[in-house]
Amino acid sequence: MFIHSDHIIHYIPQRAPIVMISGILEAAGPYTRSGLHISADNIFVQDGVLTPPGLMENIAQTAAASAGYQAMQDNEPVPMGYIGAVKDLEIFELPPAGAFIETTTQVGHAVFNATMVTGKVTWNGKLMAQCEMKIFITP
Repeated sequence: MFIHSDHIIHYIPQRAPIVMISGILEAAGPYTRSGLHISADNIFVQDGVLTPPGLMENIAQTAAASAGYQAMQDNEPVPMGYIGAVKDLEIFELPPAGAFIETTTQVGHAVFNATMVTGKVTWNGKLMAQCEMKIFITP
């Protein structure tokens, strides 16, 4: 079940055509799970599959949606975030256009405006990609 799927752009700074999540499936503390239906005309789809930059952007936007959702709960403005570094990126398979992928992120530690996030993308229960990201958040 989606949380706020009709208004996902209220929780993330990205706008079309770069919106890479369809909605938040779960948000609980440091853990967030999002879903994305990969449309054939997605800017990151090439040769019928979602490309590695699309998978990374999907993970980053899941983390952004988590921060945005929390900010909205606290009646604060949605913060902007920037990927500072990607570590240990592993791509096992590229999901096809038409697939519904689920992405989980977990916030690790935060120091000043830098937050460490781990992310995993799955399709039909199979791990597609995973990595760690350092995300810089600006108010």
